Amino acid sequence: MEMKALFGKLLVIASLSLACLPVFASEVVWIDVRSEAEYEKGHLSQAINIPHTEIAERINAVSLEKDAEIKLYCGSGRRAGIAQETLEGMGYTHVSNEGGYKDLVVDK
Repeated sequence: MEMKALFGKLLVIASLSLACLPVFASEVVWIDVRSEAEYEKGHLSQAINIPHTEIAERINAVSLEKDAEIKLYCGSGRRAGIAQETLEGMGYTHVSNEGGYKDLVVDK
């Protein structure tokens, strides 16, 4: 009886652990690469601000794995593209340029 009860508890623990995986795996990091002044005028609520000129120096402060899903945006997509190239050059593998802030706000 003890082995059966122990096995049942292990199954419950394993199920709960697996249920949490998609939450962590699907976490997306949004980075607004505009200037601080632009960011303060309006930004996506889930976004953090790292200007594209500082992305290489400051990305480590976010403590991201190299395979984290990172979505970048700026005013039009140009600076996000520059930041994307920088991050990919640093080994980040799931970086996307989502374009301009105003386009994202309209789409949502």
